[in-house]
Amino acid sequence: MCPFLPQGGGGTRILHVKYFQRRVFAIRPQERLPPANPLMLIYFTRRILQSVFTLLVISMILYGLISSVPGGFMSAYTERADFTPEDLARIRAKFGLDDPIPVRYAKWLVSMLQGDMGSSFTTKRPVMEEIADRLPNTLLLMGLMMVCTLLVAIPLGILSAVKQYTWFDHIATTAAFAGQSLPVFWFGLLLIIVFAVTLKGGDGRPLLPGSGMYTLGEPFSLWDRIRHLILPVSMLTFVSAAEYMRYLRSSMLDVIHEDYVRTARAKGLRENLVIYKHALRNAIIPLVTLIALDLPALFGGALFTETIFAWPGIGRLYFTAALKTDYPLVMAILMIESALIIGSSLLVDFLYATLDPRIRLS
Repeated sequence: MCPFLPQGGGGTRILHVKYFQRRVFAIRPQERLPPANPLMLIYFTRRILQSVFTLLVISMILYGLISSVPGGFMSAYTERADFTPEDLARIRAKFGLDDPIPVRYAKWLVSMLQGDMGSSFTTKRPVMEEIADRLPNTLLLMGLMMVCTLLVAIPLGILSAVKQYTWFDHIATTAAFAGQSLPVFWFGLLLIIVFAVTLKGGDGRPLLPGSGMYTLGEPFSLWDRIRHLILPVSMLTFVSAAEYMRYLRSSMLDVIHEDYVRTARAKGLRENLVIYKHALRNAIIPLVTLIALDLPALFGGALFTETIFAWPGIGRLYFTAALKTDYPLVMAILMIESALIIGSSLLVDFLYATLDPRIRLS
C-alpha cells in the first residue's frame, strides 16, 4: 500500500512502483558522482614526493651559496681592533663556523626538521620570532595590494577586451605597458618626492607620509595607518594590476570568439550574462594560475617597496639580514618562500584539474 496516495471508496489504490515513479513523481535515477581517478591520485602523490626532493636540493644549494659568501658574518668582527685572535676563535666556535660546510648543513637540516631554524646572529633571538614579528605587517601590505589589484585588473581586462581597439582599450593598454616598464624603485622614489616632499597638506605637513607604518610619538589612529599605506599600496597595485590586466585581456580575446560564446549569443542571452558567466569562467583560468604563483609574495613581501618606504615587513627584514650576512635568518626566509612557491605550483595543478573539465590525466 502506498502511504502517499489518498484512500477512499472502500478500497486501497495500489500503483506499480515503476508507474508510481514515472507518472506521479517522475523520479530520475540518482546521478552518481564519477569515481575518483586513481591515476590522478598517483600523479599528485608523485608530485608531492618530487616537491620534497626539490626542496631538499634547494636547501643544499642555498646553504652552500650563503656559506661561501666572501667575508661573511665574521667580517664585522675581524675589522675591529679591540678583538683579539682568541676572541675571534671563540666567536667562530660559538656559532659553529669552524665546522665544514657539509657538517654545518647537516646540523641545520636536523634542527630545521625538528622545527628549530636557529637564532639570528645579530639579535640573538630565534629566527621564527623575528619572522613572526614582521609577518603581520607584510600580510597587511601585500594582502591589501592583492585585493586592490584584482578590483582594478579584472574589470579593466574585461572591458578592454570587449571594447577592443576603442579609446578605452588604447588608454588601458598604454597604462598597462607603463606599469610593467617603470622600475619599481624609481616609481617609488617619484611618489615620495611628489606626495611626501613637494605637496603639503593644510597644516603644512606632507600630504602623504613617505616612510614607516605609523607616525612616531602619536597614539594609535586608523586614519594614520591608512595614510601610511596609500603610497606603497598604490605603487604595488599599479605594477601588479598592469600585468594581470594584460593577461586577462589576452585570454578574454581568445575566448569571446569561440563557438560556444557565439552560440550563447544566438540563444538570445543578455550580453552581460554571456561575458561574465560563459566567457569569463574560461578566460580567468590563466589569471588564476598567475595569482596562485604570486601567493608566496604575500609572505616574502616586496623587497624594494618595503625598503624604499621603510615598511617593517619580511622584505625589509631579509634585506637587512643579507647586508649583515645573518645566515640563519636569510636561510629561514628563503626556505619558507621556496616551500611556498613549490606549494603554489601544486595548487595551480589542482586548480586546473578542478576548473577546467577538459584537463584529465590519462
